[in-house]
Parts: sequence; structure tokens; C-alpha cells
Amino acid sequence: MTGPAFASGAAHNFLDPYACDEPRSSWWDSAAQQRAEDDYPLLPPNAAHRLDITIDPRDRRRLDLHAALTAAGIPPRPEDREAIEQLSTLPAGINAAVRRWIQHTA
Repeated sequence: MTGPAFASGAAHNFLDPYACDEPRSSWWDSAAQQRAEDDYPLLPPNAAHRLDITIDPRDRRRLDLHAALTAAGIPPRPEDREAIEQLSTLPAGINAAVRRWIQHTA
């Protein structure tokens, strides 16, 4: 049987805020203040700043196939690239059927 990771009580007392007589000591407050200062929440996206770019339907079908395979637990391998490219050239209805089949197998 091995001993605890901190064999000395001094290191354990420093890391455990409840081990000292005063539960909210100065080092505990300064650590909480530092965490509060480091928290920078992201602002919601501004619709006016979006790029006015449309995705080619073939590229969209390719991305959808990648996403469907990955969501089903079958991440595409580099050697699968040609097959995905060929499937993405098929019409949208056939591509949707292939994605539906992938989703039902998961």
C-alpha cells in the first residue's frame, strides 16, 4: 500500500481551504478574485457583421456527409476523401437518403 501524495501535513493544509482555522483566508479570496478577473464571456454574434458568402451546394453536401459520418461514430479517414467527393456530386435527394441511412445505422 502506498502513502498519500502529500506526506507532509503542511502541503495538505495549504491546499485544503477547510483545514485552516479561518475558512476564507486571504489567499482563498485572492484566488477567487483572480478567477473572476480572468473570466471574459464572449459577446453574442452580431448579425450585421456576418459575411455575405454562400456555400456551394456540392460543398454543403460534402460537409453534411462528414458531419453525418462523424456523428454516427465513423470519422472519415483521409483515404475516404475521394468517395465523399463522389457522393457529394450526386443530387441533393440522393445525398439526403445516404445521410438518413447513416443516421439510422447509429
